[in-house]
This record gives sequence, C-alpha cells and structure tokens, in this order.
Amino acid sequence: MKASYRKIAALCIAFCMAVLTLTGCGGSGGETEEGGAPDINGLTYESEMQLERATGFSVYHYEDGYDLIDIHEGDKFLLVPEGSEAPEGLAEDIIVLQRPIDRIYLAATATMAMFCSCDALDHIRMSSIKENDWSFDEPREAMERGDIIYAGKYSAPDYETLFDEECDLAIESTMIDHTPEVKEMIGKLDVPVMIDRSSYEEDPMGRAEWIKLYGVLTGHQEEADAFFDEQMEKLKALDDFENTEKTVAFFYLTADGKVVVRKSTDYVPKMIEIAGARYAFSDLDDDSDRTSVDMSVETFYEAAVDADYIIYNGSIDGSVKTMQDLIEKDPIMKELKAVKENKCWVTGDSMYQRTDIVADMILDFHKALTEDDPSDLKYLQKLQ
Repeated sequence: MKASYRKIAALCIAFCMAVLTLTGCGGSGGETEEGGAPDINGLTYESEMQLERATGFSVYHYEDGYDLIDIHEGDKFLLVPEGSEAPEGLAEDIIVLQRPIDRIYLAATATMAMFCSCDALDHIRMSSIKENDWSFDEPREAMERGDIIYAGKYSAPDYETLFDEECDLAIESTMIDHTPEVKEMIGKLDVPVMIDRSSYEEDPMGRAEWIKLYGVLTGHQEEADAFFDEQMEKLKALDDFENTEKTVAFFYLTADGKVVVRKSTDYVPKMIEIAGARYAFSDLDDDSDRTSVDMSVETFYEAAVDADYIIYNGSIDGSVKTMQDLIEKDPIMKELKAVKENKCWVTGDSMYQRTDIVADMILDFHKALTEDDPSDLKYLQKLQ
C-alpha cells in the first residue's frame, strides 16, 4: 500500500515539474520557442542578433536593456544595464557582467582592432602585450598616453595590477586553455573571463563578424554593425569573379628548419579562395584544435613546388623582406615555380592583429593574384 502511495506521489511530482517547465516557472536556464534564447525569469525576450557569417556565438536581446552573449562551446554572459540588477535564480552557467564594462584586460590580441573599429577602445584598460608590439597605431598611442597599461602577458598576468585597476573583465584567446591555472587565479580576483573563439570560424568574414559581439559588450552595437556591413560591401566586387584556379602556398619557416602551413579548413585558405585562387594544401587537416600544421621541408616541397604563387607569413616571421632572405632560409626555395617566376609575396606584420579588416586583406590577395604590378597594396609586399 505504501509503495502505491509512493508511486502516486512520484507521478504527481513528475507532472508538476512538467507543468513548471512548460510554463517557464522552473528556473532561468531553459530555452524559448524563439530558438535558443535562455528563458530567464524576470526578463522578457525581444530578439536575437542577426548574424551573416559567424557561427561561434549568439546574442539575445531582452527588454530594459539586458543582453545575453552565448559563446558556443564556451560560456554565457548576461549584460546587466547600469543601475539595474541581475534577476534572481539565474542559471549557474550564466556569468553576470555589470555595465559599464570599461576596465577590460585584453589578452586576446586579435580582438583589439575590433574595439578600435567600433569606437570602443576606451573600454580597454589593460593589455597583455607592450606598446611596441602592436602593429597599428591606435593601441600603441593609447599605451603611450597611459590610457592603456601593460598588465603582463596572457600566461603570466600581473594579478596585483588587475586587482588595483579594478578589472571588470578579462578577454582571453583560446591559448588560456593551455594555462588553466591562470584562468583560475583571475577568477579568484572575482574577474570574469571571456574566451574569444573567433579563430575557430572557418569563414574569414565570420571571424570578422565577432566585432558585433564586442559592439554589444561595450554598447557600440550600431558602430560595429556599420563597420561589418562596410567590409561586406567591399567584397561584393568579387561576387562575379571566376576563380583563376591558380594555386597559392601560404607558409613560414621556423628557426629549426620546419615549415608551418595553415590547415585547409582554416580561414586563411578561405581568404585565398575568395580572392580567386586555390590553396596548395587543399587536403591538409587533422583532428587537433590547432589551426596550423608543421611539416618537413621535403613534404612542403612536394606540395608547393608547382604552386603558382607564394605568400610568406610575415606576421609570424618578419625576417623575410626579399627573395634572397627567403632563399637563405632554405636553398630549396629557389627550386619552387613561384620563386623562379618571381610571384612571391610577404604579408605585413598586422595580418593577425587586424581581424576587423579581413575584406581589405582579401582584396589585396586578389590584386596580387590577378594584376601584374599592383601598386596600392596595404597588407602585402612583393619579394624582390
């Protein structure tokens, strides 16, 4: 008899829980019918940010100025308006960020340009690299003025500075995953950590679209949207362009004699594709999270010997300025078709720091691949 009572009680509890779930009264972590937005008690869902290319994050807007950033494969962040409070009973997997967020420690170098391009540089207070290591003017000049200060590299931040400067958010690249103890220490200072995963976007314009995330984070969504739309507009010039079917080897040489190339699924090969050519290492992939692959010079030679063009990665190795520099790195380079035909280029040092202007870089690639002597390139230089 008692067992029957227990069974009936269990069924009643299950029924009540189902009703609570359906009515949205069972917590702050469910999902709305609108498609993915967490159902947060006390907040009224309005809309989802429309993204054109990015797949690695979502942004949901709620009434009264609340926004939720969902970094896929990462964390969720509820942006609470200044003077307001976070709802009670918030799901444990949602991190609260109280606006204004204007004392950021930026340790994801590639995102700095996005803050600059959406007019939100004043939200950065601390940097993980020193002023002379920036490849463009805005952050360098801000550090010279003292508006941004150096607070230690990502793997060894100056915790005392983070505390003294009242850091309200640390933005890290996925490199922080290799030093989990650092993330833990930052957390002990009550500083939330946001990991930028834009480097995992396969579409280069998807990576650039992360500017919208930082626009909403800083209250500069309108400026971020406008900047991204401008970049997309520039690429329309290539809409009707038929691929040349020429091949491009993009790489750099290490000090120990290896060659580093990008995986075929990476955004750089996609930039080459959009620009009008094919990546020489079209089937290069593995199961690792790395975006680059090391190989021997011999393996590289087999794939690149007949490549029509070479683009040397000067963002990583800035020592190659001339054709002679390239050949001195390894004499086998002079056997490559692109070297023999003088179709070799080197990127500037800003390629990885300027993820906001991907469209401009693609157009540079396009000109280098389709014009005999382009003279107005900003991010590529021909090896002479």
